[in-house]
Amino acid sequence: MKKYALGVLGVCMAHGSYAAGFVDDSHATLLLRNFYSNADNRDGAANPNYTQEWGQGFVLNYTSGFTQGPVGFGVDAVGMFGLRLDSGKGRHYNPTSTASNGNIFPTDSDGRAVDDFASLGPTLKARIGKTEFRYGTLQPQLPVLFASDRLVFQTFNGFQVESKDIDNLTLTAGRIDHVKERGSTDWEGLSIAGSNATVDPLNPTVNTTRSTHVNEFLYAGGKYKVNADLLLQYYYANLQDFYKQHFLGAVYGFNLGPGRLTTDVRYYNNSSDGANSHDPDYYSTGYYGNGRTRGEVDSRLSSVLFTYALGAHSLSAGYQQVNGDSDAVWVNEGAGTTSYFITETMSGKFQRAGERSWQLRYLYDFASVGVPGLTFKTNYYNGDHIKTATGDKKEWARDMTLAYVVQSGPAKGLSTALRYGIFRTDMQRDTDEYRVIIDYPINLF
Repeated sequence: MKKYALGVLGVCMAHGSYAAGFVDDSHATLLLRNFYSNADNRDGAANPNYTQEWGQGFVLNYTSGFTQGPVGFGVDAVGMFGLRLDSGKGRHYNPTSTASNGNIFPTDSDGRAVDDFASLGPTLKARIGKTEFRYGTLQPQLPVLFASDRLVFQTFNGFQVESKDIDNLTLTAGRIDHVKERGSTDWEGLSIAGSNATVDPLNPTVNTTRSTHVNEFLYAGGKYKVNADLLLQYYYANLQDFYKQHFLGAVYGFNLGPGRLTTDVRYYNNSSDGANSHDPDYYSTGYYGNGRTRGEVDSRLSSVLFTYALGAHSLSAGYQQVNGDSDAVWVNEGAGTTSYFITETMSGKFQRAGERSWQLRYLYDFASVGVPGLTFKTNYYNGDHIKTATGDKKEWARDMTLAYVVQSGPAKGLSTALRYGIFRTDMQRDTDEYRVIIDYPINLF
């Protein structure tokens, strides 16, 4: 990969006029991120019961322009460095010698958080018209694959093509073979939650160790902006030997009275693929009757979220339901990942087999009272009817965020977010978590 990138740079240096766009349109940014997390995992068998970690992250993004000509070439790169400011073996997310990465930091051979960690991800790119091809390090933000972040960012390795040649239509397709988690320096294969389970599918009382990964995730689809008020989406995804997935989405907004009402509808149809239909090492979590808590992927997730915005206020109400025998699925290595569900919270996703959940959200923008950049939001989620071997279960969560972004001066763009999340569930350990996140983006050139 580095040889290819150097080859492109060599061509650009040898042909100055040909490379004018490559150099003139390039830019670089540096994100300084300070991240603190304090989580009280109140009960349950999972250790540790209490985690507290603090780190300083540096994320350098370089984006080149494209060389001139009918086919333009370029090189992007992301460099990430994480420095541990506070942690300990008793407070690290994965304090075992068998866990390679934790919530914020990678884990050393003694089960402790490493002092620091770093990674570099180059990406080759080419452009024809309004179609762009990318190979190397990718950070997709799609309904079927959503790169997450913590102290630094989760990245994927693969190929992606994106076309905007048709007005208002964006088409995207790609193939992913590896992922580097946000708290790791190692590339690994792709998986789902069930394949990393610690129970036997036929005897839930017997602990086992499973960790099954594959190296092919295919996706394709697009989004079409019908007009200023309506956006339509469709994507297909296939995680080899785990699942096939269809996603449909629509966002529609219109003026209603003095405010604006926006409706966000999402639907996932998940079915089994390959070994998932017969090999326990590839099973998903869920409930399949007769005490079986793992099996093949079989779920439909439907959700709708209504948001009414009026001046400084924004109020949302939503409903989500999971039908089928399995939990809803997404690419999940077990180290903390982000989904595109409307129920994505600090500690849970409300995606379990049979689960029905509703939510309320409220956002207030203090710009209306003379403090631009200051916002407060609070969300409440309540889920029930979760299917298990011991009857229906339930859970609920509440998240609150107070955030401020500096609007002018030398510190313009500096943001501070104070977050507090509560998660109560019959399924796993309860959690109270505090986070403090300070971001300072710097434009280098």
